[in-house]
Amino acid sequence: MTYDAIVFDNDGVLTEITDWEVLRGAARDAFSHFDVDPSDEDLSRVLSSVTPEGLEAMCARHGLDTADFWYRRDTNYSTVQRREVREGRKPMYDDAEVVRDLDVPLGIVSSNQHATIEYILDHYDLREQFETYYGRRPTIEDVRRKKPNPHFVERALADIGTENALFVGDSETDVEAAHAAGVDSVFLRREHRADDDLSVDPTYEFETLDPLTDLV
Repeated sequence: MTYDAIVFDNDGVLTEITDWEVLRGAARDAFSHFDVDPSDEDLSRVLSSVTPEGLEAMCARHGLDTADFWYRRDTNYSTVQRREVREGRKPMYDDAEVVRDLDVPLGIVSSNQHATIEYILDHYDLREQFETYYGRRPTIEDVRRKKPNPHFVERALADIGTENALFVGDSETDVEAAHAAGVDSVFLRREHRADDDLSVDPTYEFETLDPLTDLV
């Protein structure tokens, strides 16, 4: 089968994932801004796989305004990730250069911050390659909309103007979001996903992005 468009996740797909200790430091700094010494459980609540309910419960324990805390945490994350890109510690994968050769409309849907995605596209001179791109705004509402919710995938498909699209990601939530949006999926089994056992079936499973040239 061939497709009229491809939508990508970013982290672990186009660019390497950010070092967890860098993100842990950004999260800890968010707590420090509000004079809170976080426990390990507090940090785990806000490092990844964040839910509004878990975030609200954690903030309630410390008397924090959830929206204010989340804005600080997310802007901290974007700040440190832009630094990692700028200083060469969050590079593009070599095979991500394929996006410059794919002759169909392309999009990005990431659970990273929108400001981070914009910076990555500008730093790597990729903005003109993508017709549309979405990351999260630093709001609780956008936490609810992140994958596996298909909200941003559906918005990207509407922007491009086709449902005959392929979504490429490196996580189970990417595959789930693609299925929920009614499009085929690629699970990209890079080294950091070598041992992942998915509970959902992607349409394709690749180890690199190179096979995409045969699908458009």
